[in-house]
Amino acid sequence: MLIKSDYKPQMRQKPVKQKKPVSTNGRIAFVLLVFATAFATAAGWSIHLHTVEQNRLQTEGNKRFVRTLVQQANRGTITDRNGAVLALSAPTDSLYAIPSAMEKMPSQEQLEQLSEIIEVPVETIADRLARTNSDFVFLKRQMSAETATKVRALKIEGLAFQTEPKRQYPMGNLFSHVIGFTNIDGKGQEGLELSREDDLRGQDGARVVLRDNKGNYVDQLDSPRNRDAVDGRNMVLSLDQRIQSLAHDKLAQAVAYHQAKAGTAVVLDAQTGEILALVNLPDFDPNQPGGAEIALRRNRAVTDMIEPGSAMKPFPIAKALDSGKVNENMVFNTNTYNIGPATVRDTHNYPSLTLRGIMQKSSNVGVSKLSAMFKPEEMHDFYKSVGFGRRMHSGFPGESPGLVRDWRNWRPIEQATMSFGYGLQMSLLQLAHSYTIFTSDGKLLPVSFLRQSTAPQGEQVIKPETARAIRRMMVSVTEPGGTGTQGAVPGFNVGAKTGTARKLVGGRYADNKHMATFIGFAPAEHPRVIVAVNIDEPTQNGYYGGIVAGPVFRDIMAGSLNILGVTPTKPVQQVAAK
Repeated sequence: MLIKSDYKPQMRQKPVKQKKPVSTNGRIAFVLLVFATAFATAAGWSIHLHTVEQNRLQTEGNKRFVRTLVQQANRGTITDRNGAVLALSAPTDSLYAIPSAMEKMPSQEQLEQLSEIIEVPVETIADRLARTNSDFVFLKRQMSAETATKVRALKIEGLAFQTEPKRQYPMGNLFSHVIGFTNIDGKGQEGLELSREDDLRGQDGARVVLRDNKGNYVDQLDSPRNRDAVDGRNMVLSLDQRIQSLAHDKLAQAVAYHQAKAGTAVVLDAQTGEILALVNLPDFDPNQPGGAEIALRRNRAVTDMIEPGSAMKPFPIAKALDSGKVNENMVFNTNTYNIGPATVRDTHNYPSLTLRGIMQKSSNVGVSKLSAMFKPEEMHDFYKSVGFGRRMHSGFPGESPGLVRDWRNWRPIEQATMSFGYGLQMSLLQLAHSYTIFTSDGKLLPVSFLRQSTAPQGEQVIKPETARAIRRMMVSVTEPGGTGTQGAVPGFNVGAKTGTARKLVGGRYADNKHMATFIGFAPAEHPRVIVAVNIDEPTQNGYYGGIVAGPVFRDIMAGSLNILGVTPTKPVQQVAAK
């Protein structure tokens, strides 16, 4: 029998796993892990910034805030020998914009107003402001103070001003061919501004600055690129503003009166070779050089070659006298004669003349016979020794050496024609330069555009006594009976020579185109000044050197002697009033 029991067997329960309490060491490890992860992330980003992104970020930052400003050196001032300012640099305002930092474009009305003030088309201004990738564009450089004031009054955001030096020439046209001019960046383009560029320009400096987004400079930064500007050297010219003005006025009157193509005048110190005046007409305004044709900017006295005509005749006379082959008392047959098929003649028939007569009457026959006493090589070398066919090294750009052909190619008739100024070429400055052998007792003096502190030594070319004899002979040219009486100066003995030459056109000498030349010195006993004048293609009121260039020479010489305080050497004849 089964016995029912209340006893029920029970299932054994699974033991419950107890969670271990988090210890202190575990917490620390977790925190360290979090920090390590964060540090690694930060370090990685830092490495990224300092490697991949550094250059880009620095560039972008600099574009917006850091600038290296050029500190332009002050260009050297140019003055005449007495301190009169001929060229200087003055500060001016230049207008610029920062397109990359502009929040908005100016209105159309503002653009039109700005355009009218700065005289730049609206389209040009708008185009420059639209260059959003650019952080610096000029809108107008080197404005006048009045223009800058009007621009500021518009109050256009995003525009700013930068100070720049502008070259100015207070004398205007007066010294244009000597000094030349600079471009808008202050670099010499013509004349002494070009040839003396290295001395005048100096060395630009620089400074690194911090700029805000409106173009304002808020701070200067320390940088190895910072350096001070070194100003250019000042230049003192040999020229005298008073004599230059005189020569300019008298030359202008002659060019107008004779309706000439051009005119040139040179004034030299007869004892130092310093250039006291140099004038070319027509001229130009160096303050506005863009308005002048290239031909007007050419310094004809230095660059252009002329055939001197009879102004050449003192040289074969000096050569013959210096050699001892002739003396002042000898008489020469000066009748017309032939060299091969060619005829040598004078404007008037002079059967016989002394050396003085040959000079005074300007005898082609006489000087050609004197030249024929020497071999071609000897005459060639003599012409070279007085400066023809070689550079003067005046320091002026484009200086012409002139032309004296190789003596091996000379024909007898060519040797003859060279003696009276045809077949060889020189600049007017070269011609004036060569005459220093007569004024400085036989020495060829160097010419200079700069004032000299000491007198130059020069090169001895002829004997001192030969030079003095030539001076005495040349005085006869301005005395009654000479070809240059219109060059006479009251109160002074003036040694001079006229020159009239037909111009070479298309390989032939034209009958209706002439060069009128007059050159000389005073006082003849002890010369102080050399004056040379050339009138190119006079078409009215004569064409001979004595008639056309003589009065200009006289006025310039008289005025120069007065300005320099030279005392008259002979009584001044009084003309009785009628």
